[in-house]
Amino acid sequence: VQLVESGGTLVQPGGSLRLSCVASGFTMDDYIIGWFRHVPGKEREGVSCISNIDRSIYYADSVKGRFTISRDAAKNTLYLQMNNLNFDDAGFYFCVADERQRSAAMCRYPTFRNWGQGTQVTVSS
Repeated sequence: VQLVESGGTLVQPGGSLRLSCVASGFTMDDYIIGWFRHVPGKEREGVSCISNIDRSIYYADSVKGRFTISRDAAKNTLYLQMNNLNFDDAGFYFCVADERQRSAAMCRYPTFRNWGQGTQVTVSS
């Protein structure tokens, strides 16, 4: 299993960004997949996940209405569209995946078995 994120960069407050995660070594349909973020000194936060039970989606309260998770099965790629970014959105974003059958709500817990190397999002004016 390999997860490779890209798309992190410097963006101004109010701006938009799309992160990508190319998955290899497994079929995305069979895994719960999603995004976590981490700011040094703080706990990892589950941002958004797609369940492998019913394809339901979880969003952290802090990103609801601003972020959208999606996937392209043909490309085995996961995306995170981030709009109206603010300073609290800065951090390292990690793509995660796990083969165990999990509801989207499990996105609250950083217990996923597979993590990408992360991509950094910086929000600054």
